Amino acid sequence: QVRLVESGGGLVQVGESLRLSCAVSGFNLRNTSMKWYLQGPGGIERDWVASSEPDGRTYYADSVKGRFTVSRDNYKDTMYLQIDSAQLQDTGLYYCFAVHGWGYWGQGTQVTVSS
Repeated sequence: QVRLVESGGGLVQVGESLRLSCAVSGFNLRNTSMKWYLQGPGGIERDWVASSEPDGRTYYADSVKGRFTVSRDNYKDTMYLQIDSAQLQDTGLYYCFAVHGWGYWGQGTQVTVSS
């Protein structure tokens, strides 16, 4: 059974840092493309934030380049999203997504950035 569980969300102030985790099970993370998405407050759509590819390549939305770092630990079956220099617009629900089969989402973890 495929499962993705995000954690690490919380309340931070502008300029602070936070690390999100996405623990996966039911598939081989080593061979799977993974992504982070953000659903802003009151929003319906989930905006792509970052990607982590099996070959080590990473990609970022322009709005987070230089501030977010996506990484993975295949031995721990976990993907991470390091948020540095948090900004107000980083507030929302962060979801991880596995490009496996039809695609799988986690339940999300809330990040709130306050001024």
